[in-house]
Amino acid sequence: MSYTELEHGYQGLRKTRPPFYLPHSNDGQKGSDSDTDDGGSGATKQVVVGICAMAKKSQSKPMREILMRLQEFQYIRILVFSEETIVSKPVEEWPLVDCLISFHSKGFPLEKALQYANLRHPYVINNLHMQYDIQDRRKVYAILESQGIEIPRYAVLDRDSPDPKHHELIESEDHVEVNGVVFNKPFVEKPVSAEDHNIYIYYPTSAGGGSQRLFRKIGSRSSVYSPESRVRKTGSFIYEDFMPTDGTDVKVYTVGPDYAHAEARKSPALDGKVERDSEGKEIRYPVILSNAEKLISRKVCLAFKQTVCGFDLLRANGKSFVCDVNGFSFVKNSNKYYDDCAKILGNMILRELAPTLHIPWSVPFQLDDPPIVPTTFGKMMELRCVVAVIRHGDRTPKQKMKVEVRHPKFFEIFEKYGGKTDGAVKLKRPKQLQEVLDIARFLLNEIEQRSAPELAEKQTKLEQLKSVLEMYGHFSGINRKVQMKYQPKGRPKSSSSDDGENQNSPADPSLVLIVKWGGELTPAGRIQAEELGRIFRCMYPGGQGRHYYGEYAGTQGLGLLRLHSTYRHDLKIYASDEGRVQMTAAAFAKGLLALEGELTPILVQMVKSANTNGLLDNDNEASKYQDIAKARLHSLMQQDRDFTAEDRTAINPCNSISINMALDFVKNPVRCCERVQSLIHKLMAIVRLKKDDPKTRDATLYHGETWELMGRRWGKIEKDFCSKNNVFDISKIPDIYDCIKYDLQHNQHTLQFDQAEDLYINSKYLADIVIPQEYGMTMMEKLTISQGICTPLLKKIRADLQRNIEEAGEENVNRLNPRYSHGVSSPGRHVRTRLYFTSESHLHSLLTVLRFGGLLSSQEDVSVKKNVSKDEQWRRAMEYVSMVSEINYMSQVVILLYEDPTKDPCSEERFHVELHFSPGVNCCVQKNLPPGPGFRPHSRNDVRNKSSSDNSPSDSPGPSSPVQMRRKGEHTIPVSEPIPIR
Repeated sequence: MSYTELEHGYQGLRKTRPPFYLPHSNDGQKGSDSDTDDGGSGATKQVVVGICAMAKKSQSKPMREILMRLQEFQYIRILVFSEETIVSKPVEEWPLVDCLISFHSKGFPLEKALQYANLRHPYVINNLHMQYDIQDRRKVYAILESQGIEIPRYAVLDRDSPDPKHHELIESEDHVEVNGVVFNKPFVEKPVSAEDHNIYIYYPTSAGGGSQRLFRKIGSRSSVYSPESRVRKTGSFIYEDFMPTDGTDVKVYTVGPDYAHAEARKSPALDGKVERDSEGKEIRYPVILSNAEKLISRKVCLAFKQTVCGFDLLRANGKSFVCDVNGFSFVKNSNKYYDDCAKILGNMILRELAPTLHIPWSVPFQLDDPPIVPTTFGKMMELRCVVAVIRHGDRTPKQKMKVEVRHPKFFEIFEKYGGKTDGAVKLKRPKQLQEVLDIARFLLNEIEQRSAPELAEKQTKLEQLKSVLEMYGHFSGINRKVQMKYQPKGRPKSSSSDDGENQNSPADPSLVLIVKWGGELTPAGRIQAEELGRIFRCMYPGGQGRHYYGEYAGTQGLGLLRLHSTYRHDLKIYASDEGRVQMTAAAFAKGLLALEGELTPILVQMVKSANTNGLLDNDNEASKYQDIAKARLHSLMQQDRDFTAEDRTAINPCNSISINMALDFVKNPVRCCERVQSLIHKLMAIVRLKKDDPKTRDATLYHGETWELMGRRWGKIEKDFCSKNNVFDISKIPDIYDCIKYDLQHNQHTLQFDQAEDLYINSKYLADIVIPQEYGMTMMEKLTISQGICTPLLKKIRADLQRNIEEAGEENVNRLNPRYSHGVSSPGRHVRTRLYFTSESHLHSLLTVLRFGGLLSSQEDVSVKKNVSKDEQWRRAMEYVSMVSEINYMSQVVILLYEDPTKDPCSEERFHVELHFSPGVNCCVQKNLPPGPGFRPHSRNDVRNKSSSDNSPSDSPGPSSPVQMRRKGEHTIPVSEPIPIR
C-alpha cells in the first residue's frame, strides 16, 4: 500500500468510527490471536499495545487523542492499565501486551514497570532504565555533554557528596564561585532533582538585584519576583550561565529520532504571567528548527532512548543550547501533532512486531526514506531542491500624491532625518509619520485662521495628506510612507497631477512631498496565500494524488509536514520589504506548514528580509531604460485611428499572443481611452450620490474604506488620466485597471455600478498592452530591463541549485544506495526549499529571462528560434506563456531539481530540472483563460481537450505551478499592538 493510500484510508477511518473508548483491563491474556476486526471477517491478529502510566497521564487529552488515532490501525489494539493495577497488584497479574508504552510521573512505581518488562519482554517504546537518569539533572547534563550537545556552562554544588570539594560555595554580591567556577549574575540555580521545578534566576545589583522564582504553572502564573538576592543554603544545585534569549523558550517534542515538533512560548523568566488565548490555553508560537537543531533532536532521542521525548532549547548568542530534558511528553492542542505521533508510533510498532506475529502488514513510507517522488516524465527520482518566486496576494489599490511645499516646518523634518546629506528622505516609522501629520494639522489650522493665505491653494492636498495619515486610527508601519525630495530651484513642470501649481512658482528651493498609501494585503489576499501554501505541499513526498486540473490531494499534503519535521527539510523564506509581501510570505508559511495563530509571530520567526542585498528590491539601473520604453509606448498609443499593421509591429515587436488579442479589442487607442474616461465619470457620479444619500452614506466598503476615500481615489484618476489638452496619460492605465478590478471584486455589491464590468474589460485590454510593454518592447529592451531588475535573484537561484549538485558530488564517494540506507543518519540528503516573495516586476522580469534568455541554446547553436522550433514541449510552453495576459496575485515560477543517485555524477541523466509557471488567481469576470496542463497531467490529450472553464475559482490562487515550461535596507515588521495616532 502506498503512503498516500495509507493516509487516505487513515483519514477516512477517523470520519466513520464511533467515539473511542479506552478499556481498563486486568485480563491476563494477550489479544493477539482472539480479537476480530470491525468488519466481522473472522480472526484477525492484532498487536496489543499497553499503556502503563498514572491515570492523570493516561487519561489526559493529548494521550486520548493519540490513542484514539492509534486504535484506528487495523492491526493494533489499545489496552490501558488501570492505576489500581499499576500501584496495588504484583506485576505477574498485569495484563499481557506485545508493546509497552510506559513512563514515570509523580507516584509512578518505575521499579515495578521495569520488573514487568523483564518478566514479559514486550517491545518497549521508551526505555525504562533511562527514566531514572532523566530524573537527575546531573546525569542529564552528563549525557548531553557526552553526545556533544551544546549546554549552558555549569557547575554542580553537590551537598549530598561526602567529598567537600563537591560543595564549595563562595557567595559575593554579584557572583558566586562554585567549586572554583565563577558565575556572574545573572545566573540560574536549579535543584539537581528534575522533579523539583523551583528554579531561581539571580539578577545583578545594577539591574535591581533580587531573583525570579520559577515553579510549575499554577493558574496564570509560572514565576514570581523576589527581592531575595542570596542563593539557597540547603540542598544540591546546578549553577549555570543565564542565556540571553529573545524572551521565548523553544519546546521540542520528538517522536522517534526522525521527527521533531517545535513551538515557542513566552519565557517564564520574563514576568511569570502565562499568556493564554480566549479559550484559556497557553499561547504557543510556531518555530522552524534549523538543521542543526533537528540533529540535536535526533541525538537527544537516541541518547536517552526515549522515542517520545520533550526537551527545552534556548536560542542565544547564535547557538542553540539544551537546558532540560523532560522525557515522555506530548504537544498540547495540536491535531497535526496528534496525527503525526499516532502515525509514526503505529508504523514503528507494526514494523517491529508484525513480522513476528505473522500479521500481513505492508511497510509504508518512512520518515528516513529518501524523498522519492514522480517527475513529470514519469520516472521516480529524489527531490533535492524546490525554488519558488511568488508574487504577493490581493492588495488594496496603491495610491500616491505629490505636492510641492516650502514651509520651514517641512524643511526642519527634512533636515532632522538626514535629507540635507542625501537630498531625499523616506519616512515610514510611526513617530515620523506622526510628525508629518502634526505639520499638516498645523498648516490647515493656519489656513482656517487665515493667517497663511499663501497656503490656500495647497489646502486640498494638505487635507488629503491629513486624511491618509489618519486612516485606521493607528500607524502600523507598513501601510503608509512619506518621501521628501529636495529641489534646489523649485519643482520642474511635470504631470497634470500637480494642478499646474508650479507654472509660475519662483525658482527658490522647495521640497516635493510624496505620500504613498494603500497596497496592503487584504483579508482575501491572506486567504489566497494560505490556500496556496497548503496546495504547495503536493510537490513533496506523500503529496502526489489526484492533483490535476485543480483537484489536489495536497489539501492533506501530510508528506511535506512529516518531511519538514525531520532534519531532511531545509526551508528558508525570503520577502522584499513591502508589508504586503511580508504578510503574504507569513500567510503562505502558515498554510504550507499547517501552523496556527496570528501572522505576526509567524512573520517574525520565519520570514527573512531580502532587501539588504538587493535580492528582491526594485532599486536598479533598469529604470532609465523603462522610462525610454514608456515614452515610446505613450507616443504609439496617442494615434486617433485603428491600429495599422505598422502600429501593431511597433507596439508588439515580439508578437505576444495576449497583446495581439488586446490590440484586436482596443482597435483605436484614443477611442478606447475615451470610453474608459466616460465610464469613470459615470462611476464618480454614483460615488458622489452614494456618499450624500442618507440611506447609503454609512455603508461599509471593503477593508474599512469610506465613500470619501473612494471618491478621492477615483477623483485623482479621473483628473490625471486626461490632460486639459485632451491627451491621455497612458501610464495611468495600470492604476485604472487596478482600481476597477479591486472594486469589482470587493465593492460591487455596495457600489452597484451597472457598467463596472464594461470598465473592467476596456481597462484590462488597455493594461494588457501597457503593463508588459513598460518592461521593454523589443526583445533586447526586455532582456536589458529584466536583467537589471532580477540579476541578484537569478544569481541566488543558481547558487541554490548549484549547491545541491556540488553536495551530491561530495557525497558520492561514501554514500549508500538509498534502498539500503534505512536508519543511516545522512543529514546532507535533505530537500532544500527556498521561497522568494516579491512584487510583479520580478515575475515579469524572471519570465522574460526564461523566455528570451536562450535556455535551450548551446555553443554550437546560432539561432535560439531554430532550437525552440525543434523542442515541441518548449514551443507549447512558450505559446502558453505568450497567451497569459496578466501576472496576477500569487503568480509563481517554480523550479524543481531532482537527482537519480544511481547514475554517474558526471552523467546528464544524474540531475533533472523542471520549470513550472502559474499566472496566479483569476479575477471574478476573467474569461477565456488559456488552459494549462496542471502540475501532473494524466495525458497531453486531456490537457488539450480540457476547457478553460475548468480553471480555478475566482477566489483561489489556482494549482501550484499548473504549467510546465520544461519537464527536464530596513526590515519592516508590523507591530502586534499598532501605535495609535495622536
